Amino acid sequence: MKQTYQPPSKTGMDKYRALTEKEIQTLEHNGCTAEDWTSVSVDTDFAAAYVKNTTFYGDVNLGVFEKNIEAGEGIVVHSGLRNVVLRDVTIGDNCLIENVSNYMSRYDIGEECYISGVGKIASTGGATFGQGETIAVLNEAGRGNVKLFEGLTSQLAAFMVRHHADRELIAALFALIERRIAARKTERGVIGYRVKIVNTKEIVDTNISDDCEINGASCLGNCTLEGTQETGIYVGHDVICENTIVTAGAALLDGAKIKNCFVGEACHIGSGFTATDSVFFANSHMDNGEACASFCGPFTVSHHKSTLLIGGKFSFYNAGSGTNYSNHAYKLGPVHYGTLARGSKTASGAHLLMPASIGAFSMCMGKIPCHPDTRKLPFSYLLASGDEVYLVPGRNLTTVGTYRDVGKWQKRDVRPRGERKSLVHFDWLNPVTVGACIEGKRLLEKMLCEQGVVTDAYRYEGCLITPRALQQGIVSYDMAIRLFIGMQLSSRTTVSPVETTGADTWIDLSGLLMPEVEERRLAEEIRQGIVTDVEELTDRFLDSYHRYEDYLWAYAYELMKEYYQLDALAGEDLDRIRQDCRQAHDEWLALIRRDAEKEFALGDVEEETRSRFLASLH
Repeated sequence: MKQTYQPPSKTGMDKYRALTEKEIQTLEHNGCTAEDWTSVSVDTDFAAAYVKNTTFYGDVNLGVFEKNIEAGEGIVVHSGLRNVVLRDVTIGDNCLIENVSNYMSRYDIGEECYISGVGKIASTGGATFGQGETIAVLNEAGRGNVKLFEGLTSQLAAFMVRHHADRELIAALFALIERRIAARKTERGVIGYRVKIVNTKEIVDTNISDDCEINGASCLGNCTLEGTQETGIYVGHDVICENTIVTAGAALLDGAKIKNCFVGEACHIGSGFTATDSVFFANSHMDNGEACASFCGPFTVSHHKSTLLIGGKFSFYNAGSGTNYSNHAYKLGPVHYGTLARGSKTASGAHLLMPASIGAFSMCMGKIPCHPDTRKLPFSYLLASGDEVYLVPGRNLTTVGTYRDVGKWQKRDVRPRGERKSLVHFDWLNPVTVGACIEGKRLLEKMLCEQGVVTDAYRYEGCLITPRALQQGIVSYDMAIRLFIGMQLSSRTTVSPVETTGADTWIDLSGLLMPEVEERRLAEEIRQGIVTDVEELTDRFLDSYHRYEDYLWAYAYELMKEYYQLDALAGEDLDRIRQDCRQAHDEWLALIRRDAEKEFALGDVEEETRSRFLASLH
């Protein structure tokens, strides 16, 4: 296991000794000066020959310079110091630090670091390194609802946002986080092992963990770059990053401007993207556009220059070119916000006026001004046409796009397997989405019963549903329910569930699927002080994650009994259920195949692509 760099303790300072007269002479001969040579301490095996044109202020501790450092591809240079001003700095063994045009101050630097062509690296008294900053996610004009620290996960952030109005709970939760921050606080800046910092203008009040690389950045201020045992962080050209926490495997590139944010595991922010007061988790990929007060859960993707994500909560989301959210209440300011549930998309040019809540795996097209709440109608199309918005319930259940999407996310999870902090369940048909399908079917059946068959259109949440769309929606949701039951039966024995927890309502906590009763229990234990630290809270989420299959079976078992109107599940009943579910599965694949053929008929899809996709259907 890789050792993580720790700043020198008081006992660790015993390795250092005073300079000898001969060493001072050598240093002065090499163009070095010191405010006070007695304040410069060195390792027992220190070699003065490798320190040139260096100025020392305050207390400086130097390690040994015994190894070569790879400065670039095929370029190897001996470790040492050249053209540097140091003030109150500790430098670990075998570092190469050269050509710092301004100075380095109040930093502890780990072993084998390469620092070259930097303007300034400094920490100030009382620096927080971005830890403990509180930002207002979703409600841009509201009070802070997410506290940033290096241990933040998508679950914990979603939990904060979900309970932001419960001041007692949030106060108790923030206290846990503040205690953790205080326990890990450093008095000055830390740069870990094997860190590479080149051609960077300014780094102030920023802690950088092992194996990170910063190449050509403009400014890092009041930040923490926290990698893991396996994965560092990359910060590239012209990046400005302030008041931000960045975690393992993340990449900030090509002029990205990031302020008051959390950038989670394996996230990518580049191509001039601007992010303010936002959080990004688990493989989110943002280029060109802008995010403000956004909650970007796992696999949130935005690639296009004209895309604005503001005041929205997303996960497994893909933003089309020109997607725009308006969160202004016209008189009260930017106080409205909305949610696009797991798997939603917006087409090119989509404009959604907040507040709005869009059901899972839905597609939004055009300008949608009616503030719809379609959480009970997942897998839908919302199509703006003129002054009307048409809602097509369940249509996205049987599209090629959805079929491809649900198969790709797990394959694209590039986080190291052993160190995935944000928890992600990838099941697309799960108790949350299937629960919405059940509610959606009941809702459509009720509309049909109350408004009759003979009507031009049904109106729901400011949207129009045609009679054909309503009828097909009922069929689609029924199909989804049977598909889900079939999936659960295919992977389990027919024994009764070992758990009763899970039989009722579930929530999607930004990737973690869990029974709502478990989340409520956890909230109460935080409120009462039973959960005493962040690690325990994280373990509770992890426990729920590992018990998912048991909870899931409890839900599926009760659903089967309710759907097929059975008091218990017996052999003959199970055979009949399996047969019914296989039929639903066949119907679903047939509809997806038909959708693929329609796309092929447009004329620009190669036969090889069509054949490969059809062969993959199962």
